[in-house]
Amino acid sequence: MPGKHLTDQQIRLYMHERTEGHTQPTAAAKAGISERSGRRIDLSECTTAPKPPRAWSTRQDPLAAIWPTVLIPLLEKSPELTPITLLEYLDDHYPNHYDEKILRTLQRRVKTWKAQHGPNKEVMFRQIKIPARLGLSDFTTLKNQIITLKGEVFTHILYHYRLAYSGWCHVKVICGGESFTALSTGLQDAFWRSGGAPLEHRTDSLSAAFNNHAEEEQLTARYQEVCQHYNVKATRNNKGVSHENGAIESPHGHLKKRIKQAILLRGSHDFNSLEDYQLFIDSIVSKINRRCVTRFQEERTQLQALPKRRTQDYAEHKVLITSSSTFDLKRVTYSVPSRFIGESLTVHLFDAHLILWHGHKNVLQLARIYASKTQRARQINYRHLIDSLVRKPQAFRCSSLRAELLPSLDYQRIWEYADQTLSPENACRYIVRILHLAAQDQNEGPLGRYITDFIARGELPSELKCNQRFGARVSTPIISEKQHNLKDYDQLLTAAAAATTAAASGEMRYV
Repeated sequence: MPGKHLTDQQIRLYMHERTEGHTQPTAAAKAGISERSGRRIDLSECTTAPKPPRAWSTRQDPLAAIWPTVLIPLLEKSPELTPITLLEYLDDHYPNHYDEKILRTLQRRVKTWKAQHGPNKEVMFRQIKIPARLGLSDFTTLKNQIITLKGEVFTHILYHYRLAYSGWCHVKVICGGESFTALSTGLQDAFWRSGGAPLEHRTDSLSAAFNNHAEEEQLTARYQEVCQHYNVKATRNNKGVSHENGAIESPHGHLKKRIKQAILLRGSHDFNSLEDYQLFIDSIVSKINRRCVTRFQEERTQLQALPKRRTQDYAEHKVLITSSSTFDLKRVTYSVPSRFIGESLTVHLFDAHLILWHGHKNVLQLARIYASKTQRARQINYRHLIDSLVRKPQAFRCSSLRAELLPSLDYQRIWEYADQTLSPENACRYIVRILHLAAQDQNEGPLGRYITDFIARGELPSELKCNQRFGARVSTPIISEKQHNLKDYDQLLTAAAAATTAAASGEMRYV
């Protein structure tokens, strides 16, 4: 091409094409040169020998004065020093001599020195993936991605399980932290969904799985029980070496990108419930698994058979129900029906709920909530306490549970308005009786909206009006009447007279 020098590679490519039998124009076109240059090569006007490298500099070396005497000793002492750090060092010790113009030169010089004289780097050993040998678990968070449930920010993490060979995965939404309950529930869900267990299960140094304070590798008792139940060998990567868990660390990023894209496509990050959000995650995971279905079908046949049942995936606690009809667990106060006051209950603590047992009977299930690091939390259901409260309504005003006894914003507005417009005694009596009415059937939502509509007009409906609209309707039974025949009474009188005569004669007869 005009104005450009021929390179050694172009010359060699042209001559190779000529020896292959191509014409001069064809060979020149393939080599990216003109036909005139091709004729010059054919006439041996252009040599095919490579040009020797240039042995001189085109400009003065800006680091000549300090590279061998200052910078190299610094690099030999601390090879991890970066070019920008060295430039700042020069600026501190040689002010106004070295500026940003030499940064690129310094970067090339340091890179070359480290390649030739620097320390050896860590080698990554690629592993052969064997079907059904390894399954991996880890927890991850959705950074820079907000998820809300009914408008409230939902703080959570994701449990991620993956088979190393096929790439089949399972993801579960975790409400709390990296606990044993979360690990056990997610892992067992993954085993049963995949249809089998691998030979080995790997995690990082989870405190839920390993006793990290022990000098030797030591499993926690509950995690060891889970592994023995499924005949799985538990392993972990070395502390601080995350790439040893790379078969799941890298897929974390791909999963989170897919979730972000799916939320953008959905147009909203708000979900009606935890179940809806889990279904959303499941739909994303199913698309990932469809891409590896062939390898998964191959791996599934080699997974270990599952036992007949799952093992324990909850924590068990004993609690005593106090006189306030509550119990404390994990810095959270829960309410229960007052009939359990004084009783000792067994709590099976799952990640998202609690199951309460009285003896061998399941008596109650409660949603689990989590306390923050700095503040305790409460989970109070006014239905558990309203029967007692309606008998002593004045206890409502100063109750330590007053805020939690109001089930929604509508009832908070009702209490605030009643407290402002009624006397203290009547305000307490009004809100308690309204709560008692709300606890019946499905009255809570409609009753709250009904009263707040009146409050918006500056009125407060009476208890009688609320009862007439939302109270239980008592149906009057229909009684059918039948007039007896007078002859029936004659038969009764005749039988009575006969009995009297028999008694007088000393005879024992039964009428």
